Amino acid sequence: MRPAALLEFSRIGFMNMLAFRLRYYTGVITYLINVTVYYFIWQAIYAAEPDYAGLTFPQMVTYVAIGWIIRSMYFNNIDSQMASDILEGKISMIMLKPVSVQWSYIARAVGESAFRLLLLTAPTALVIAAIFPVEPPASAAHFGAFLLALAASIFLVASMNFIVGSCAVSLKSILGLLRAKFWMQELLSGLLVPVTVFPSPLREISGLLPFQHIGFTPMMIYLGKLSWPEIGKAFALEWFWVVFLIGFGAWFWALLSRRITIHGG
Repeated sequence: MRPAALLEFSRIGFMNMLAFRLRYYTGVITYLINVTVYYFIWQAIYAAEPDYAGLTFPQMVTYVAIGWIIRSMYFNNIDSQMASDILEGKISMIMLKPVSVQWSYIARAVGESAFRLLLLTAPTALVIAAIFPVEPPASAAHFGAFLLALAASIFLVASMNFIVGSCAVSLKSILGLLRAKFWMQELLSGLLVPVTVFPSPLREISGLLPFQHIGFTPMMIYLGKLSWPEIGKAFALEWFWVVFLIGFGAWFWALLSRRITIHGG
């Protein structure tokens, strides 16, 4: 798919979000509430256990704050949007174009992330940093690595959402699938609690899955909790999952799209 086409679909994804910009203004309040609730929960836990999960309380506050801030950027709705397009027959307009259906949705997700960065992530970061004692990154180099990991997070979420959205070809409704994917991602990405607090079997299993690279890996890099060899390994695993999920998504869509039948005049 040509870069110009990708940029155009990214622009479409960005512009589509302008219709819902008021929702993102209220979203700043929602994310602030989430961080506030977790702040007091962890404050109560650290009152009994001063060094919980290998993090000090200031580090845990930073972990929670950064986790919700970056979540506001990598989150996208292309799975539900794609399901709606399939059920309503709108997908045919994309399939008729000389473009990749998969990359058209991924590019929209990137455009949506760019919009979120400006109207949700940046304001949320400013508000949260003004209220809570958020620590700076471990170093400038760690912050650069954090941004690279965050870029991979955007593609990880987009590629997984495309696969989930593709299931609408075979299912009458993917609402249950969307909810299952949502809560699995929230938990295993380390957003709700750090992966380090999982019991041993779940922690090992989680390390083999792509979810923890969405949030946990960038946050550990930001805090300087990973050595540079560990960061290199994390990058390799993260981008492996990006490539694998994009490749699997292309195959999965090619398989399911043969069953699409659209009626109309």
